[in-house]
Amino acid sequence: MAWSIAQVARMSKVTSRTLRHYDEIGLLPPAWVGANGYRYYEQEQLLRLQQILVMRELGLGLEAIKQIVRQGRDQVEVLRMHRGWLLAERDRFARLARTVTRTIEELEGGEEVNDKSMAHWFEGFDPAKQEELQEEARQRWGAEKVDAANAHVKGKTQEWWQEQGKQWAGTLTTLVALIDAGHAPGDAEVLDVLDGHYQWLSGFWTPNRESYTGLGDTYADEPRFRANFDRTDPRLAEFLRAAMAAYAQARL
Repeated sequence: MAWSIAQVARMSKVTSRTLRHYDEIGLLPPAWVGANGYRYYEQEQLLRLQQILVMRELGLGLEAIKQIVRQGRDQVEVLRMHRGWLLAERDRFARLARTVTRTIEELEGGEEVNDKSMAHWFEGFDPAKQEELQEEARQRWGAEKVDAANAHVKGKTQEWWQEQGKQWAGTLTTLVALIDAGHAPGDAEVLDVLDGHYQWLSGFWTPNRESYTGLGDTYADEPRFRANFDRTDPRLAEFLRAAMAAYAQARL
């Protein structure tokens, strides 16, 4: 039994454009292509799509996923591995839910707050992970720049953060529109958009040619960043990498 790309898109909630991109990069070729040019998928391809979506949910970028699915492991073995990841994530979120539930119950019940009860308020959180991310940033960009950026945003309101998010989302939406229109990363229209991105970044720290290019590589290579860009558009991370390198050469 085979399903058309439209049917697969409808039942998986993955757009046809994304499925075509997965085919173009060799991640998810269809079982066959009809005389009408339509892609058709069979059970094997649907299983691989499930694998891809699971790994995307876990924050892996497309390049990392390609390496995993190309290992040619037995399908049941791969599914067991994915189930293990999902169960670990389920347990982690369950611990966090219990922590918040216990805090609600203690506050609603008027229980006396002491050192022992407050210790429960922080079960399930991983501050070591946040420290790891901060240390990673210091090693990559330098402690002085990271500390200066942290100082800049300290005490900012929720409204301020929302505004920054909207600005960044607007930049990405514009870039996707330029990709759809057929623009190359080095086109003037693309570099003009990155002018705004560079000025936005300069409100936190001022990248030079090398560090701005390096940030583009980080966007594309670091799984946590890559997963976020892939959710917007699977073409975006690599396009942004190339565009930021072109911007650095042309305007920095």
